[in-house]
Amino acid sequence: MNLSKYLSEFIGTYIMIFFGTGAMVVESIQPNIGVFGIAVTWGIVVMIMIYTFGQTSGAHINPAVTIGFAFLGQFSKKQVLPYIISQILGAVAASFTLKLLFPNLPLYGNTLPSNGWLQSFVLEFIMTFILMFVILKVSSKANNVGIMAAVAIGGVVLIEALVFGPITGASMNPARSIAPALASFHFASLWLYVIAPVLGAVFAVLVFKSLNVNK
Repeated sequence: MNLSKYLSEFIGTYIMIFFGTGAMVVESIQPNIGVFGIAVTWGIVVMIMIYTFGQTSGAHINPAVTIGFAFLGQFSKKQVLPYIISQILGAVAASFTLKLLFPNLPLYGNTLPSNGWLQSFVLEFIMTFILMFVILKVSSKANNVGIMAAVAIGGVVLIEALVFGPITGASMNPARSIAPALASFHFASLWLYVIAPVLGAVFAVLVFKSLNVNK
């Protein structure tokens, strides 16, 4: 049963990164999608993956989300590492698929700060906090299921990518940043896209718990 969960996380993350960063790759070659189109792509693909895998694995497709649920105590800590490995492998497979299809590009949808690391660190922290908080409010424990969960979570990803994508790349997801960095062998500022989302997700859990302490 666990194998199906790990495979779902692998496939779900693969599809998300393939289309999300794929839109960015195509835009870099033939500009016709634009910031809005890229943001919509991210939002819709996340929504579809929740519909597809929400009942199987919870459709975390994000190490920060998995860590957040574990920190909340709604997800088995024994499954955290297998989930994260599955997510990263799925993301990496997607990035290298894009590299195979579109060789010799300098970047493959990398997340890079446009105005210094501190600004991007704070924005990634805030965006992931909002994303995780919404997930906690609309999900059933560690499972992202239901029409409203998918729409709400996909909508948050869309609006954050639309507003702050040009500034930080709007990662909110360590696997999403690690994969294109490996494909392009371009690791500048990667650390902030790993640390800030995890901290943002954990802080969201702390706030969520404090708001529900008397319930």
